[in-house]
Amino acid sequence: MSNFDFLTSEWKDIHEAASKAESTAMTDPRTACFYARRTLELAVSWAFKYDSGLRLPYQDNISALIHEPTFKQIAGDAVFNKAKVIVTLGNRAVHNHRPIPQNDALVAVRELFHVCYWLAHTYARQDRPASGLTFDASQLPTSTPIPRQTLEQLQSLSSQLRERDEKLSTLLADKESLDAELIRLRAEVAEARRAAAAVPDDHDYSEAETRDYFIDLLLKKAGWPLDQPRDREFEIAGMPNNQGIGFVDYVLWGDDGKPLGLVEAKRTRRSPREGQRQAELYADCLEQMFGQRPVIFYSNGYEHWMWDNLNYPPRPVQGFYKKAELELLIQRRTTRRSLAEASISEVIVERYYQTRAIRRICETFENDHERKSLLVMATGSGKTRTVIALSDLLLRCNWAKRILFLADRVALVSQAVGVFKKFLTDSSPVNLVTEKDAEGRVFVSTYPTMMGLINDAKDGQRRFGVGHFDLIIIDEAHRSVYQKYRSIFDYFDSLLVGLTATPKDEVDKNTYGLFDLETGVPTDAYDLEEAVRDGFLVPPRAVSVPLKFQRDGIKYDDLSEEDKDEWDALEWDEDGNRPDRVEAAAVNKWLFNIDTVDKVLQHVMTHGLKVAGGDRLGKTIIFAKNQHHAEFIADRFNLNYPHYKGEFARVITFKTEYAQSLIDDFSSKDKAPHIAISVDMLDTGIDVPEVVNLVFFKIVRSKTKFWQMLGRGTRLCKNLFGPGKDKDSFFVFDYCQNLEYFSQDPATTDGASGDSLGKRLFKARLELIGELDSKLAAAGNKSVVSESPAAYGEPRTEATLRLSIAELLQLEVASMNIDNFVVRPYRRAVEKYARPDAWTTLSGEAYTELAGDVAGLPTELEAEGEEAKRFDMLIMNLQLAVLKAEPSFARLCEQVKSIAGLLEEKSAIPMVQDQMPLIQDLQTDEWWQDVTTPMLEIVRRRLRLLVRLIDKHKRTPIYTDFEDEMGEATEVTLPGFAPPDQWEKFRAKTQAFLLAHQQHVTVQKLRTNRPLTMEDLEDLERLLMESGIGGEEEISRAKSESQGLGLFVRSLVGLDREAAKEAIAGFLSGKTLDANQIEFVNMVVNHLTQFGMMDASLLYESPFTDLASEGPEGLFSSPQIDELMAVLERVKATALVA
Repeated sequence: MSNFDFLTSEWKDIHEAASKAESTAMTDPRTACFYARRTLELAVSWAFKYDSGLRLPYQDNISALIHEPTFKQIAGDAVFNKAKVIVTLGNRAVHNHRPIPQNDALVAVRELFHVCYWLAHTYARQDRPASGLTFDASQLPTSTPIPRQTLEQLQSLSSQLRERDEKLSTLLADKESLDAELIRLRAEVAEARRAAAAVPDDHDYSEAETRDYFIDLLLKKAGWPLDQPRDREFEIAGMPNNQGIGFVDYVLWGDDGKPLGLVEAKRTRRSPREGQRQAELYADCLEQMFGQRPVIFYSNGYEHWMWDNLNYPPRPVQGFYKKAELELLIQRRTTRRSLAEASISEVIVERYYQTRAIRRICETFENDHERKSLLVMATGSGKTRTVIALSDLLLRCNWAKRILFLADRVALVSQAVGVFKKFLTDSSPVNLVTEKDAEGRVFVSTYPTMMGLINDAKDGQRRFGVGHFDLIIIDEAHRSVYQKYRSIFDYFDSLLVGLTATPKDEVDKNTYGLFDLETGVPTDAYDLEEAVRDGFLVPPRAVSVPLKFQRDGIKYDDLSEEDKDEWDALEWDEDGNRPDRVEAAAVNKWLFNIDTVDKVLQHVMTHGLKVAGGDRLGKTIIFAKNQHHAEFIADRFNLNYPHYKGEFARVITFKTEYAQSLIDDFSSKDKAPHIAISVDMLDTGIDVPEVVNLVFFKIVRSKTKFWQMLGRGTRLCKNLFGPGKDKDSFFVFDYCQNLEYFSQDPATTDGASGDSLGKRLFKARLELIGELDSKLAAAGNKSVVSESPAAYGEPRTEATLRLSIAELLQLEVASMNIDNFVVRPYRRAVEKYARPDAWTTLSGEAYTELAGDVAGLPTELEAEGEEAKRFDMLIMNLQLAVLKAEPSFARLCEQVKSIAGLLEEKSAIPMVQDQMPLIQDLQTDEWWQDVTTPMLEIVRRRLRLLVRLIDKHKRTPIYTDFEDEMGEATEVTLPGFAPPDQWEKFRAKTQAFLLAHQQHVTVQKLRTNRPLTMEDLEDLERLLMESGIGGEEEISRAKSESQGLGLFVRSLVGLDREAAKEAIAGFLSGKTLDANQIEFVNMVVNHLTQFGMMDASLLYESPFTDLASEGPEGLFSSPQIDELMAVLERVKATALVA
């Protein structure tokens, strides 16, 4: 007797394969799983061959076949889920070197029984199996004549069978050439299926059993073999019940025999959080029994929660940790060092705000037990080095083993890898873009690369499990990154640090929400204004230069007679039409005016900052509007300045071959090119300190983008203009009114990056269903839910239109693969709406769930052309306008008329000619009178595949030489950047002079905290007067405002660090300070080193209050505070003469 005898009459080859799986289930689990998958392949291929209702997918492998929406719809959830289990176990048998547990073989054969039952029930032309038929494990033979197979033998057998199998794609490619026998059999199968549909399928497919097994599969994907009796239903003692015992669903064991984790599994219909208390009690018992508390997981197969209740509250996760990851988690309970007590590498970071930012992140992680932080740091202030120092700290303190750094461009990945290699060599940084299989402790990747790698698996295990990374760093964290790639951050269970250069008040509130922060309050912030004030970055000198054509466009009537003649001679379009004006937006988009570009280049070359003794324009970036514009600028430069031989100004865009080599040359101080003409590529992330001129030759309205572009010029550069002549500012030349716009501090937002076209289509169809349901309900039409869309061709009523749209969306949801990590978190919703009956009536909650969770998820439907989808969107907007009586109807109607007119020109194409009556009708006003949504749906269906035949209208660039007008350049003050006054310039010049004369005896005394004499001060004053930096007025002001010339000079040159330490040594003597007290004193030393003295009131401000909110009172006793104040007074006194 066999569990598969019901197959013998019609499916002998399928029965043969199933029998092999059945006969080896008890003796050779690997072979049983292999033959279970082989049987499934034969059964599903048979269905696709003989059932004309099944559509062949783009590939004909087993995974693609079972995920094909028509198959999923016919088979139903139960059979589909079982087929997935069989495929997974079969793959593991052929590709995984680990032993296959017998339980897996039993599951594979049991699930195969149900799939085969479905096949026979649906397609049997003779006797169908009885609905009460059940799988009987006792019939499985305990011995078999089939020899035990090795992994290598099964791999070889798999290849042989694959070569031998007929190719469905070839067999069914041309339906017209199907042989007569196949046509006859298809007709019989269709009749059998119709007959089966009339008989209810009462078979018990054990759906719950299959769903529960998904937890087993997820654990195995994380590397847990579950091949020992103790792995499941492990008995524990000490439970607070009558028996005093309990049974843990899963225990995840370490190599030392101690529990690393436990899993409490709940039924899929229950919330996993219902098992939280039970799991906690299990953990208590296991801790009592083994002396080690396991990490808690609880799951219902859809949702998974993790609770390491010695460190964090429960949190949702997307799967289970691997053994090594759990071992590390347990180990860290005793080996993880305090971040507050550890030192920050002064080799990597040396500026106070970088140290402050790291400390604040560490406090967030260690004291607040939060897992997310957001840093706002100005471009050029050292964001990357800050997170490298943070990474170094976390690695040293055993808070992190592996770190992921994500950037949005390949060039930025390469740049980050270089900085990690320089400052954190031992971390073995890996560039995942170019070295996908390499290993290290720090991984750097673009977002799309990481998206692709997460789904990669080897030997049935994902390389990057949910616990693979301990820290993820997001370079330039903004809303669009999260909209596109949030699934990465949801997938990995790690600490998260976001970096952005956007000013904190401009960061999108949704970004703060994603980091669980109050709007406007990042973990730490250091903006451009502060950086300039501290002398770590240089300020912009913003110059607005009005250009008439850029601002007002070009009006024919305003041109000279000569220019009018040129205008008239231009070939504006193929029909000979001549416009009366060209809007400003078209200038440099498709109309390129020679005089406009020449005037800009001349202005920059004349007024831009020069280097090399004033003989050469300093490094300059021109931000162009598009590729044509950039190339036009380069051509005009080469014509106007031929002596530079085409090397001085170069186009550097994403279309430039070997762009990186040009960037490298541009980054070299004395190498050409000296002008980089860029379209987006150099807007962000490229660090060239020598840049002294930025040219805005395009309109920018995004604050984020504007400040990033401005950041290209803010970096310091020593000796750029000669020995001792450092870069102290940079020019911003704006020819497009950007400066005026942003100087008003407009309340702009970068907004959403926008939903994808596919997501917008899904939502539009959903909205259309809602509007149709409302209209039908108001009309009292309740019977539409029972109609079958298959009974209709093109919809003629709103009821059938509603059904056809619902069927389309259901098909899209059914094609979503829940094994994809992006889809998996929404598995419950996807499985729910993959069923046709879920679309019969949609509640408000259903609309919210579909629009919020399901819309936009990746599908395995064959990709359609963008033109067809855009036409779908246009028609659906029209249908909504009809239903909602919106004024946009007229505008949308004209768009369709225009498309119809363009299609009419393609009448020579047969498929267009077939629709010519409709195409011509659409161009008449009569057709649009009282138009209905079903009429529009017919238009959509008939024309959607034709619109791609319309010639792409690409505006031919027009080149002109009309005389433009350039107005007078004016300096513009940007928010936060008041122009430096004469006093500030005096201070800056004096500081540079003194630092260049540190060997002067008086300067040395001030630097080393030695007392001054009156003669020292007189000598110092004479030195400054003779330098010519300032006159008597400035020096008198310096004495007055700083309480003496000595304190003024000390504030500029600071204290030698060793002198500062020596000054504070007396305070430290005889005291045993804790970590926070030591950190506080170190901050005092840092301040003295930088500023030379310290007012006691500063001890009650940030960054000191970041360490202790009450200031020194929170850390020291009153006598100790008095002692510290006395030290500060003594330091100050050495710069004064009594």
